Amino acid sequence: MTNALFQVEHLRVAYPQRGSEAIAWAVDDVSFTLNPGEKLGLVGESGCGKSTLGRAAMRLLSEDTQIEGHVTFAGQSVFDLSTAALRRFRGEAVALIFQDPMTRLDPLMTIGDHCLETLQSHQPQLSRRQAKEQAIATLEAVNIPASRWSQYPHEFSGGMRQRVAIALALLLNPKLIVADEPTTSLDVTVSAQILRELTRLCDERQMALLIISHDLAMIGEYCDRIAIMYGGKFVETGATQTVLKQPQHEYTRSLLKAALHLQAVDLEKGEREERVGKGQQAVDSAPNAPLPTPLLHLDNLIQHYTLEQNPIAQLFWKTNQTIKAVDGVTLDLYPGETLGLVGESGCGKSTLSRTILQLIRPTAGKVEFLGQNVVGLSRTAMQQQRRQMQMVFQDPHACLNPMMTVGESIADPLRIHQLADPQAAKAQVLEMLERVGLSPATAFYDRYPAQLSGGQQQRVAIARALITRPQLLICDEPVSMLDASVQTQVLALMQDLKDEFNLTYLFITHDLWVARFFCDRIAVMQAGKIIELGATQDLFTRPQHPYTQALLQAAPLLARL
Repeated sequence: MTNALFQVEHLRVAYPQRGSEAIAWAVDDVSFTLNPGEKLGLVGESGCGKSTLGRAAMRLLSEDTQIEGHVTFAGQSVFDLSTAALRRFRGEAVALIFQDPMTRLDPLMTIGDHCLETLQSHQPQLSRRQAKEQAIATLEAVNIPASRWSQYPHEFSGGMRQRVAIALALLLNPKLIVADEPTTSLDVTVSAQILRELTRLCDERQMALLIISHDLAMIGEYCDRIAIMYGGKFVETGATQTVLKQPQHEYTRSLLKAALHLQAVDLEKGEREERVGKGQQAVDSAPNAPLPTPLLHLDNLIQHYTLEQNPIAQLFWKTNQTIKAVDGVTLDLYPGETLGLVGESGCGKSTLSRTILQLIRPTAGKVEFLGQNVVGLSRTAMQQQRRQMQMVFQDPHACLNPMMTVGESIADPLRIHQLADPQAAKAQVLEMLERVGLSPATAFYDRYPAQLSGGQQQRVAIARALITRPQLLICDEPVSMLDASVQTQVLALMQDLKDEFNLTYLFITHDLWVARFFCDRIAVMQAGKIIELGATQDLFTRPQHPYTQALLQAAPLLARL
């Protein structure tokens, strides 16, 4: 008899097959145990079976999924639970934090309603006032102020929505939390705060934690044990420090090598000079010469939102609250350089990018692109400008139409801008697929996004952004959902494309080590303002602002483990 809180024995999972196809096991003979208060990190590339394992253990897969093996919680078989018992099991005993909170939050419910529904469903004895007090305390624990109680999910940034998802998981004080990429959308300071809070709760309440992630440094800092997964199997398990310092399996060594490459403390001088953008080279090589003409110039850009109060609240506060998402940003981006934009979730990074593209109109200020102020341009004129400025989003699965093939998705901008007839468009798409590393192109042209891995989907998104041959590419967290090995591949691809297509990048990220690896200059954003701007090496070695110093201190680093 075992005292393990959670035990998985010889678990195998296969998704429905077509006809007489051989069974392809997404999870293949996996066994592990979790004791009260223990923290296990599960690491592996996209598509290796990590998330499938977590969902199978929670009985969240469809009924036609083939599952073998045993999963027990506190000695009771999870697969034998009745519908009512299973409902109590999810939330009260085990809580799951998903990677993409926007697909798990009801767009028609406020954040407060989400919390109240969860508490009242499982703890009906609580009054509405008691439930609200408990919910607000939990939200404030993950840095969501009570003033945002009545807002809807679409009014939150991606990182703020993830905080909501984490708060919902903590509401019922479960004995085990299964966290599937819980900090993908969060900046390092908030990630550190939340993970410290989770690990503190594990110790105080003897709560177990299973973290599914591609971030080796984060797992190394917060987990007792680590399991490396590849091709549906556990290829290496053990104490975290032992595995990271003395990896035995070749795949583990390759993951560590990729992660350490991204977090390299010093770049060779030749490599650094080769990566520096043309615009920054001009600034550095001729400090007393006139600066080159910026490709993009932001002048006192402001984007404010008003939170309208209900009539009763207006009697007390008189005026509506204002969120200063972008608050007086002045910035130059020079041709050929890569400018990194870093800061905490909710600081205004994504709002700034959308304002530059005029997807949302600014409250005030100028956005000058190629010498022209694009603020106030007509829809037709702005569409012409967008041929030269494109965006790569954080989640390619969400931005690619699931009903369109890869070829149709990439060709769509050519159709919108009337740049090619169908035959010429197909030829250009096939050429671009080869260029972004999806080869042979004909094998990918007729596939759908769901048939691709996360890294392949991001390559499709990059190909779509490049098909109009833009000068400026705005990249909003383009590699945050990818594991270290795929991150290095995509970043290397983006660097090659930058040189080949003479691109300029505005690179938005919360991963400081990716920013250091990829960017020539870095702007640090806090509460809608640029608080520090400088050359990458200078900012990392001599940060001036206390907030920048706090970001660098909070960032997990393998070399420090």
